Amino acid sequence: MAEAVLFHHVQGLTDGVRAFAQQLRASGHTVHTPDLFDGECPATIEDGIALVGRIGEDTIDQRVAEAIAVLPPDLVYGGWSFGGGIGQRLAQTRPGARGALLYESFVSLTAEWAFGPWPEGLPVQVHGMDKDPFFALEGDLDAAREMAEAVGPELAQVFTYPGDRHLFTDSSLPAYDPDATALVLRRSLEFLGRLG
Repeated sequence: MAEAVLFHHVQGLTDGVRAFAQQLRASGHTVHTPDLFDGECPATIEDGIALVGRIGEDTIDQRVAEAIAVLPPDLVYGGWSFGGGIGQRLAQTRPGARGALLYESFVSLTAEWAFGPWPEGLPVQVHGMDKDPFFALEGDLDAAREMAEAVGPELAQVFTYPGDRHLFTDSSLPAYDPDATALVLRRSLEFLGRLG
């Protein structure tokens, strides 16, 4: 079985994030979900962005470092949106990474804020809605497709789902799409199963 650490989105470690992780655990995988907001769950994405600003990048980076310090290096890293960026950075920069599961997020490999090249041999799945204003319309989807084309289909899979919802796999939020989430879960479990 695989071991993963998944970082929450800007609305915090919600019941929906916990539920998604629990469904992965139910298949025997070990899934860690650190709480970077110390229990706060902002009501909206805008409130979450404001909270990130108040906490500050240095404090969030420290909380991430503390969360992974007690974990083995050979993890699958990932997360949702804001948390996906954190997971991607760790997958690309922490030695020993086994894979990346990125939900509604992908940081371009060629942007000035990139984390560097995609690591050789590192498998990845990227999931998001095809009209999501944050994922599809702000360049993440195009960047993910460029990466997938460069590294090849044996390592990289980019899945899109019809719709314009962000955070659609979070069952505690209004954007939740149960049918799309079921497919994301199935594909995520297939991915973890190959690594486990």
